[in-house]
Amino acid sequence: MTLLSLFKGSNTKVAHTLISGNDAFLNEYLADSYIHETEFSAYEKVSVDCDSEGLDELIADLTESSLFSQKKIITIKNPFFLTAKVPKKFQKQISKLQNVFANIAELDDVLVIIASYEKIDRRKKITKLITKNFNVVETKIRPFELSKTVRNLISTEGYQITSSALNLLLERSDQVLDTVLGNYNKLKMVANNKKITTELVEKNVDLSLAQNIFAILDSALSNNYQEALARLSNQLHNGNNPIQILAVFENQLEMILIVKVLSERGRSEAEIVQTLGVHPYRVKLALKNRLSLGKVAKLLKQAIKLDFNYKSGQYQENNFLKLFILSV
Repeated sequence: MTLLSLFKGSNTKVAHTLISGNDAFLNEYLADSYIHETEFSAYEKVSVDCDSEGLDELIADLTESSLFSQKKIITIKNPFFLTAKVPKKFQKQISKLQNVFANIAELDDVLVIIASYEKIDRRKKITKLITKNFNVVETKIRPFELSKTVRNLISTEGYQITSSALNLLLERSDQVLDTVLGNYNKLKMVANNKKITTELVEKNVDLSLAQNIFAILDSALSNNYQEALARLSNQLHNGNNPIQILAVFENQLEMILIVKVLSERGRSEAEIVQTLGVHPYRVKLALKNRLSLGKVAKLLKQAIKLDFNYKSGQYQENNFLKLFILSV
């Protein structure tokens, strides 16, 4: 089983692959894994960035034989020729590329295209040729699918991770896939027998910025004001500005408010996750909060007002944040 097989492909029997999706880090990770699979071990690895090296360099790599008489596996990055807006000056090169893709059966090399765009222009002839002759893998992951996807990816690479370790990894990565993968790469370097435990995550993955700020409000919500103020002072000392901190406060309170409203309307935890399209852990934390709906709404309005007043220059110091914490 390969990492690419974790995502739906249009034609898995074809080696030529188009990886499509707006998460560049994930796409690069999958492409790197694919080109280093055993079946391509004897292939010369070639990479072309269309943005920095141009289409002429790509055409040369596609049409010229390897210096070592090897088959090549060519990774094509930033294929802007698949997007809607392409300057007319590239029309000649694009025509040559279309000819290559139309006759790809004659090519001994394997092509891997990484299209990290919100969308590609599927109306174009060149795009139609590629989608017809390539295995098209779309890498879009919905928030509530993140945990399952990461677990499957880790398992496919031959590592083991406990449920608590996975939850902590996601939590300390703010449920952001790029951050999860970056932290996972650090864990792979120190994991004994390819086992990732909660202790390993605690020792090697730091609290995220959002988590550190969440902890401020969590402490205040638990009436531990001394700890909350100490955490706030620490964040300000580390250079985080009040707008950053307020934005996280607002996000945290908004999530609690929405979850409480849906819960009072009879929605189950699973239904709330599905409705909001967020990671289940965030919903679970929000449901644990003991504040009344009215109190949360009041705090959110207060945080929004503070945000506006700070941006309009009414506050010059950071004391207003301390007063907000003490009012929770």
